Amino acid sequence: MPGEVLVKTEAQATRTEVADALRDAAAQIESGAVHVASDTDEQTVTVPENPQFEVEIERLTDSETGAQRYELKYEIRWTK
Repeated sequence: MPGEVLVKTEAQATRTEVADALRDAAAQIESGAVHVASDTDEQTVTVPENPQFEVEIERLTDSETGAQRYELKYEIRWTK
């Protein structure tokens, strides 16, 4: 079952800016309400006390160039 993307942001950032954003996200998660906004959309969700938490590091290889890139993902999920 495909999901519906409610809000998505993506931007080039420094490590410090990424760390600042993650600290802000952590404070929101701890408070129980997370607000995400883009230029066109915004959404606030309530995070339950015990959600599922996943961390993943993935190495991907471009099939044409052979160039490798990495993705580090933090995922929090729950059912309503």
